Amino acid sequence: MADSDRAERPAGPGQEHDTVVLDVTGMLRASQQSTVTAVLRRRPGVRRAEVNPVTQTATVTYDPRRTSLAQLRLWVEECGYHCAGQSVPSHLCDPLMEPGQSRAPAPEPANEPGPAAEHGMSMAAMAADMRNRFLVALLFSIPVLLWSPIAENVLGLHLSVPFGLRQDVWALLLSLPVIFYSCTVFFTGALRALRARTLDMMVLVSVAVAAGWLYSLVVTLTGGGDVFYEAATVLAAFVLLGHWLEMRSRGGANDAVHALLDLAPPKALVIRDGRPVEIATSEVAAGDLLLVRPGAKIAADGTVEEGESDVDESMVTGESLPVPKAPGSTVIGAGINTNGTLRVRATEVGADTALARIVRLVQEAQNSKAPGQRLADRAAFWLVLVALVGGLLTLAAWLLFTDRPLGTAVLFAITVVVITCPDALGLATPTAITVGTGLGAARGVLFKNAGALETAARIRTVVMDKTGTLTRGRPEVTAVVPATGYDENTLLSLTAAVERESGHPLAEAVVRHAEQRHITAPDARRFENLPGHGAVAEVDGHRVVVGNPRLAEREGIDLADLTARRDALAATGHTVVVIGVDGRPAGLIALADAVRETSAEAVTALHDLGIEVVMLTGDHRATAERIAGRLGIDTVIADVLPEDKAAKIAELQHRGHRVAMVGDGINDAPALARADLGIAIGTGTDIAIETAELVLMRSDPLDVPTALRIGRGTVHKMRQNLGWAIGYNALALPIAAGVFEPLTGLVLRPEIAALTMSGSSIIVAVNALALKRLRLPDAPGPARGR
Repeated sequence: MADSDRAERPAGPGQEHDTVVLDVTGMLRASQQSTVTAVLRRRPGVRRAEVNPVTQTATVTYDPRRTSLAQLRLWVEECGYHCAGQSVPSHLCDPLMEPGQSRAPAPEPANEPGPAAEHGMSMAAMAADMRNRFLVALLFSIPVLLWSPIAENVLGLHLSVPFGLRQDVWALLLSLPVIFYSCTVFFTGALRALRARTLDMMVLVSVAVAAGWLYSLVVTLTGGGDVFYEAATVLAAFVLLGHWLEMRSRGGANDAVHALLDLAPPKALVIRDGRPVEIATSEVAAGDLLLVRPGAKIAADGTVEEGESDVDESMVTGESLPVPKAPGSTVIGAGINTNGTLRVRATEVGADTALARIVRLVQEAQNSKAPGQRLADRAAFWLVLVALVGGLLTLAAWLLFTDRPLGTAVLFAITVVVITCPDALGLATPTAITVGTGLGAARGVLFKNAGALETAARIRTVVMDKTGTLTRGRPEVTAVVPATGYDENTLLSLTAAVERESGHPLAEAVVRHAEQRHITAPDARRFENLPGHGAVAEVDGHRVVVGNPRLAEREGIDLADLTARRDALAATGHTVVVIGVDGRPAGLIALADAVRETSAEAVTALHDLGIEVVMLTGDHRATAERIAGRLGIDTVIADVLPEDKAAKIAELQHRGHRVAMVGDGINDAPALARADLGIAIGTGTDIAIETAELVLMRSDPLDVPTALRIGRGTVHKMRQNLGWAIGYNALALPIAAGVFEPLTGLVLRPEIAALTMSGSSIIVAVNALALKRLRLPDAPGPARGR
């Protein structure tokens, strides 16, 4: 236990490590994760191993100088479980390929004996195999029960035994298919756990079934007597039924990752010798030239070399409208080409594509352990030990302190072993985390780990960067003020003619605004750019000046009539451009960073959650106050230097606030790291996304309250499930041990204990799946809800 539960060691300075998500199929019960975890954590080079029985995957952090992906795979197979390598879609990447390496030959699979269900089957196939084992157990358990003392004493049935056999011999023969087919899944699972020096639910069931059946076998072979074949077979049937129903109920918990995996196209058109050739996407290599026809999905990340089109990238980026693409533009794998034909040079393939990285991020989050789950995992191990010791103590107590026969003591001992199964405890939080992270992924909200989910539930203050988060991060025209003798359209036409020749962001905003209003700008001649002042050009025979007041003064333009309006706009954080024509004032154009459409709604949604909203910006207070007033933000912290942002977060924390920081730039990274929860806008810089614990792929502020709601809902389900699992075991154990039998006659038979134990696990799984009905803010735009 000390090895399997040792502290996880972070990589120290200079130490290299890789992290992969391995496909680990064959875990039939939640408690079996301890077998894989115990084996992997003892291996050289493995720094951390976290296993999720719901998703049938394991996140392993290892030192590539001491071990490899192929070796990790073999170690998993030594546990008795199938492992195909990295958990990625087979049509996207060779699952045996090392991260960042070319295709490698697969190592030979381990020849581990065991049921077919545990060698590479999907969850659906495993559930079908479990159903078949249950049906066989049910088919033979019914006649065993009909020819048992229970049928005679309870149902009043007195059936003659066929072929003149003794009743116990007939029951023995009927029990053989149950023990040697249906129950082999328990016995092989128990052997794996014991070989891994750990204990899990398979050990408990194996001990319970084997104890009842072997006791009965000895009695039969020594001349007959009271036997419990019906208890062993019905117990097996009920446990198998619980396995089957639980696997079906938790099968939907991973729907979000499956949906992400299905986005990648299985085939791609590659230009070979000047002709398009269709190949599997897994065979696309960096540098290949892809032909992407209208309506087709793009097979890999790349750069457009030829053609123009619009590409729908909403499934990855969340952009609600198709993005124009031209030579030199980058494209994202799984994007849909909507109209023109493109030739794309592949730059990132397989596990390196944006889609694969998103899938890996979600899987790592699902496999990570919340603090509560780490405690539950340790408790589950000790609960198995308590069950085995409790069974022995129960047997001894009934034999030493009562006059009941050995058979009665054995029944109570078996019931204690069965009822104390920690499976519900093992499922309590992984299922909720899997559903919660999947629910977030479907909305473009990517939690990097379970800790981020728990932290999101406790946030009480959200600090939001202004530029690029609450605003678009680019200037837009907010007001056009014509002077006497001009109208708005004429003023915009003249200004756009000059600005079209400039590459300044303010100039681009004016041209864009004119185009949006369908205003045609004439050609400009003799354009002159004046850095720090503006620009001058000749338009339709007029000298047009566009720039700041210093340029107007140099040109002798009197702004007296426009000064009051210019000062008013400047006081509210606008940038004001002065326009003059032939030495006379023609008007003003005000520009400001445009607020995102959903920013106000996001602030309202955060207030509905009882959360204080703070704007943190390096802009002038006038600009910040204007936007904050428009959005309803509670507190403004302005004029903050980039290096001081983290200090402002620390100040809020020192006042007792649980702080989430939302940002998108390099200068936000220290603040994201300092906050209790760092939230990065998906279109932000790589360093901001790397630093944050939560990524909003859609760059929509409305996803901030969505993420916090998901966090609160997930933690609520985790607490409900843990409370149920702990309460169930605390109540059931004394009943199973027969503590109340002398006074009240209250007794649990092993088969009934098996049914209630399985029912507890099913309740936990179904309760977690109910998280999918969590009410979230409406998601405008066609990209939402994918």
